[in-house]
Amino acid sequence: MKNFIGTYECKIDDKGRLKLPSSLVKQMEDFDDQTFIVKRSVFQLCLEVYPINGWDKLMEKINKLNKFIKKNADFIRMFTAGVKTVELDNAGRLLISKDLVNFANLKKEVVITSAGELLEIWDKQDYEKVIATNEEDFASLAEDVMGSFGEE
Repeated sequence: MKNFIGTYECKIDDKGRLKLPSSLVKQMEDFDDQTFIVKRSVFQLCLEVYPINGWDKLMEKINKLNKFIKKNADFIRMFTAGVKTVELDNAGRLLISKDLVNFANLKKEVVITSAGELLEIWDKQDYEKVIATNEEDFASLAEDVMGSFGEE
């Protein structure tokens, strides 16, 4: 499985066209299919960008949920709300729909950051607030999340 690498500062125009740096475009070209999925994040006011193959694997899991259980149907509806298919244009831009731009509060200055097999798109000010933490807080978080990783 491929992973994205890096954090990039970009600009988005009034039409929702997000100009990507060439190094990120190159990483995106390494995926077999040039189609990507953009959706609202579950936990943050940002957008997530999945390569279509990764999205399909995720949807395989979601499609196994029993849709006759209300909370499952509600989750699927909320999880897939606003999902869009996008492709890079010839100028290395992604077109982000107005509803997704509004959801993530994207203004002119944007940060795209790698999150393993997907990318996150943030308004620059919001991103800087989210990652602002002191070393002790991050060390504690790292210990909680990764401290027992791999132990049985």
